[in-house]
Amino acid sequence: QAKECNGVKVPIDTSKPNPNEVEFDNLYLDMNGIIHPCTHPEDKPVPKNEDEMMVAIFEYIDRIFNIDRSDCPDAKSDPSSPAPRAKMNQQRSRRFRASKEGMEAAEEKQKIRQEILAKGGFLPPEEVKERFDSNCITPGTEFMDNLAKCLRYYIADRLNSDPGWKNLTVILSDASAPGEGEHKIMDYIRRQRAQPNHDPNTHHCLCGADADLIMLGLATHEPNFTIIREEFKPNKPKPCALCNQMGHEVKDCQGLPREKQGKHDQFADTLPVSEQEFIFIRLCVLREYLERELTMASLPFTFDFERSVDDWVFMCFFVGNDFLPHLPSLEIREGAIDRLVNIYKNVVHKTGGYLTESGFVNLQRVQMIMLAVGEVEDSIFKKRKDDDDNFKRRQKEKRKRLKRDHPSFIPGGQFTPQALGNRSSPQAICNPRQAAFEMRMYDRQNSTTSASPNTSLTPDGSPSLGGGIKRKSEDSDSEPEPEDNIRLWETGWKQRYYKNKFDVDASDEKFRRKVVQSYVEGLCWVLRYYYQGCASWNWYYPFHYAPFASDFEGIADMPSDFEKGSKPFKPLEQLMGVFPAASGNFLPPTWRKLMTDPESSIIDFYPEDFAIDLNGKKYAWQGVALLPFVDERRLRAALEEVYPDLTPEESRRNSLGGDVLFVGKHHPLCDFIVEQYKTKNTEAVDIPPELCHGIQGKLTLNDNAVLPDQVVQSPVPMLRDLTQNSAVSISFKDPQFAEDFVFKATVLPGAKKPAVVLKPGDWEKNNDGRPWRPQLGFNRDRKPVHLDQSAFRTLGHTMPRDRGMPGMYPNAVPLGAYSSPYARPLMGSQQQIPKLLSNLRPQESWRGPTPLFQQTPQRTTGAAPLLAWNRMLQSPNQFQPAQYQGLGPMGYPQRPEDHMDRGRQV
Repeated sequence: QAKECNGVKVPIDTSKPNPNEVEFDNLYLDMNGIIHPCTHPEDKPVPKNEDEMMVAIFEYIDRIFNIDRSDCPDAKSDPSSPAPRAKMNQQRSRRFRASKEGMEAAEEKQKIRQEILAKGGFLPPEEVKERFDSNCITPGTEFMDNLAKCLRYYIADRLNSDPGWKNLTVILSDASAPGEGEHKIMDYIRRQRAQPNHDPNTHHCLCGADADLIMLGLATHEPNFTIIREEFKPNKPKPCALCNQMGHEVKDCQGLPREKQGKHDQFADTLPVSEQEFIFIRLCVLREYLERELTMASLPFTFDFERSVDDWVFMCFFVGNDFLPHLPSLEIREGAIDRLVNIYKNVVHKTGGYLTESGFVNLQRVQMIMLAVGEVEDSIFKKRKDDDDNFKRRQKEKRKRLKRDHPSFIPGGQFTPQALGNRSSPQAICNPRQAAFEMRMYDRQNSTTSASPNTSLTPDGSPSLGGGIKRKSEDSDSEPEPEDNIRLWETGWKQRYYKNKFDVDASDEKFRRKVVQSYVEGLCWVLRYYYQGCASWNWYYPFHYAPFASDFEGIADMPSDFEKGSKPFKPLEQLMGVFPAASGNFLPPTWRKLMTDPESSIIDFYPEDFAIDLNGKKYAWQGVALLPFVDERRLRAALEEVYPDLTPEESRRNSLGGDVLFVGKHHPLCDFIVEQYKTKNTEAVDIPPELCHGIQGKLTLNDNAVLPDQVVQSPVPMLRDLTQNSAVSISFKDPQFAEDFVFKATVLPGAKKPAVVLKPGDWEKNNDGRPWRPQLGFNRDRKPVHLDQSAFRTLGHTMPRDRGMPGMYPNAVPLGAYSSPYARPLMGSQQQIPKLLSNLRPQESWRGPTPLFQQTPQRTTGAAPLLAWNRMLQSPNQFQPAQYQGLGPMGYPQRPEDHMDRGRQV
């Protein structure tokens, strides 16, 4: 993170070595995981307008580059674009839900507000602001078009000004290029690793929050693949949307005036602003775990770990993915993946081989696995019911126990009980008589209320004759449960399931086989999508629910081929397929009318309200949105009538685009690209791989190119134009292959296996009881920080005594009294030694010494580390040995080599 010095933010030099002690070659940004956090940040102010939102996106990308800095030859940015039809169904469900929940929340908020004000409650004035519709983050909208312009500007700016970008090749695939962001990235990796000169030891780093990125990373079979994602921090406090106070939600708001909380009251309910933390997921470590889990002995065929990883990825599809509903008997929270792995290891001996090969499924072997799951379906449903009943019983007992053990009265204010071990000094008692009176009155009121729970009180504390108070549902021992008509734990569950979910009898064998065939097609399509690319842009699963595992009988002869030559939806066509009518303002007027006009031929695609089937779940967001599926032929027929109404700008937004490659003036490829523009070569040319870190593909001139010595206009008014631009851009296309080409799912020849991280199984036997030291981070040889006894005594002396924290060693001799050639008492004008490692986390004691390039140099007037020789630097008026008089760059003191890292084991 950037440091501040005297109020000035010091930029990070990303050209220096990576402080994580690893150098990445390729960095990929899935922009979906960046745009959404910037539109509704957890602990920062929400952007007021689109310009501020774009700047927030720039800062987020900067933060990623600060973490991943290296001589990264390739950085690829991919916003999601027109997606396959199978994905559009999920997008449609999400956007209809978001619109419905947003309107319901606004109505509920307004209703509660009116009730509170009618009762005389206090609420701050309602802010008149337009609700941000997150549905605009969809290809084809003006927002996404502006984002593409802003990203082009951002890339050009960084290539011109940031030394860490000097040698980067940046590829931007914006929302006009068809495909989901993460799958465009995977397609790029597949096509590059199929080239003969590809480096098999390339280290990939992918930034994104989706869990399927883990599966996609495993599917590449690249030995060095790391995912960087935001650290998830659950249950972050949020203020009430009505009164802006902490501690309750909108539904519990009472409209009480805000109480003053101390001297700095204006900061009492302010959330602390902090930089988002990130974590690395090292897939090579996950592969080690999988190798231990999946290794099988005595197989009738040769064990191949890479093939077993592909089978594991395939089996994970059964517990849910973006394109298919999960099987009713397989819930991931119930250990479904472990169950599948155990069944797989028991059955694979009979299958004669693996389930998959390079993205293609062997249905005969899959049938054996699914029927084995079907044999235990009945016991799974009964166990689920027993576990659910036991959980409810334990929760009921817990509520009763808390109610019984809760004290009848707890004093508040300055008499509030403090936890044992709290080091904060006790506050002085102010006006104890008044505080004791308030406590007695509060106790009396509580006693009256508890004596007669149905009697309300008047403002002066006397009982009211106006009637009782309705008992709150939170006080009840049982909560209302959604009605379950399926009852999977009772006999006849299959008949009830098909009757309720599909409105057919379970005896209708033809219909059940149709559902199973569609699901099997989906499994084959998803695996092909992960390993080979999109097999069909038109295919989708045409049902809201999945079949049972026991229905997968006779699937071996089912066809699994897909039509060739299918085309993706255009951006505005996709908007018509996924948007509710409430988001029609992002569409041209005549297109919008098709969503709302009662005479529209496709009005049934846009219901104003729709049912949500909880499907055995507790919350609405977990349920199934019962929306009608869009008929592609009817949609296209209706759009043919309104296509002529598009303006030239809308027609441009509705066209499919491609990738754009950017380089700076120091890049070896820069002169080659500039020459293409000078000669006005209209033919596609191959990238010379020796000039571009081995990257291969085709280059063609771009109509809206960024060119050297031409001004790059800023799309954001608050940012300056780039008047001295030296970057250049050109259209880029990945290497092309025949339609029936198969990308091999295997580790490439010459790839080096990363060093083992997990503890060997025979460690104790071969190491004479020597303890195993776990590896934290990327470097096995990193030394742990160690503080000796003198350092702990120093810590004890420097604890602030005015806060009731005398330190760990209050009776030890002060540091200045030690007879050390470098120790000396503090002068009157000097400050106390600052806290050591004030922001240190508990885990930090395992980490090694901070690399020199990561250490923040200390100025002579600022805080210095707790080393005796460093304290002398804080006394400018005293004699200093000659070795301390020299100052390094920027006025930082040079540390003598013989005294560096005193107190650490180096």
